[in-house]
Amino acid sequence: MLISVAEAEKIIARHARSWGTEQVPLEQSWGCILREDLRADRDFPPFDRVTMDGIAIRFERFAAGQRRFPVAGVQAAGAAPLPLADPAHCLEVMTGAMLPEGADTVIRYEDLRLENGEAEILVEGIHFRQNLHFQGMDRRQGELLVPAGRQIAAPEIATAATIGKSSLLVARRPRIAIVSTGDELVGVGETPLPHQIRRSNAYALQAMLAEKFQLAGHLFHFADDKLQIADGLRDILARFDLVVLSGAVSAGKFDFVPEVLDELGVEKCFHQVAQRPGKPFWFGHFQQQAVVFALPGNPVSTFLCAWRYLVPFLRQSMGQEEQAPLLAVLSEDVVFKPPLSYFLPVKLSTTPTGIRLATPVPGHGSGDLANLNDADGFLELPKGQDVYPAGTAFPLIPYR
Repeated sequence: MLISVAEAEKIIARHARSWGTEQVPLEQSWGCILREDLRADRDFPPFDRVTMDGIAIRFERFAAGQRRFPVAGVQAAGAAPLPLADPAHCLEVMTGAMLPEGADTVIRYEDLRLENGEAEILVEGIHFRQNLHFQGMDRRQGELLVPAGRQIAAPEIATAATIGKSSLLVARRPRIAIVSTGDELVGVGETPLPHQIRRSNAYALQAMLAEKFQLAGHLFHFADDKLQIADGLRDILARFDLVVLSGAVSAGKFDFVPEVLDELGVEKCFHQVAQRPGKPFWFGHFQQQAVVFALPGNPVSTFLCAWRYLVPFLRQSMGQEEQAPLLAVLSEDVVFKPPLSYFLPVKLSTTPTGIRLATPVPGHGSGDLANLNDADGFLELPKGQDVYPAGTAFPLIPYR
């Protein structure tokens, strides 16, 4: 039974599952989904920090007219603070150093003349407490710095290191099998016969999983042989958490995947979605072990279904922060009459006023792999209208 895009989305969301958590060393956490809150272990910064190389003074002396200050010492970054014992003196200070006790203002070297152990202030625009980064200005001790659910990138790693986290609790990465089928497909390094093509969908899926989640997908390929597909999938379903197939899900004589999945005990949640491309999309689950996405084999169909359904499923399953939906405005009218949701390949640009603009790059159907290189994403045009007017905003699925 043909179901809507919205219904397919809801069914898949109901089958999102957690694969648990694991503790990983900080240096191996890049790309993982954080499953613990990161909180400040002390104030950020932990002291009044000097932000310019120069001298530290007591401002009241400058306000009283003093412009020459004998240098009483040098306060280096990382050194215990020196006291400014005499308010008529100054201390040289380095960027990152603690503000010396008794000082409250920093004047940069560019505004000074240093001669014979004395600093002369050459400018008048000096302000009380300038060039200082005050204790707790950024965050207070115990304050939330990074919430659970964030995908870990360089800023999160830097934050974790700053608060002394040598390892992090993250979502366990699922074991993923990527399965292509078809006698017409040969390996990348092979020379195809006139009736064959090289495998590409599996590599696209593998790259997408690595790009979005830093997940490894293990590649398999089966010929159009029901017994081979059944034997292969029986083993895969027992060993993997997530199985993503490409091909053999339509109604052809050699499209064995739906039949084999049924015989292996994989429960079908739906088969066929009212959309173009990707109408034959099949989704189900095997007991409490594996979730199965069986995607149509045409490259644009595989690509679109993976970005529209598999990516959100993984975000939800791994506890990633929800992302605000993106919209883009059509640059020209689009006519599409079939009663299907239409995922239109588009090229993105930004107008001078900041509007995200989507220009159609329709290509030549779901087999036009090369067209994916010319587009930046898909615009989701809902079924129910024949004309989609220029200037209208629609949901955007960017893949760049």
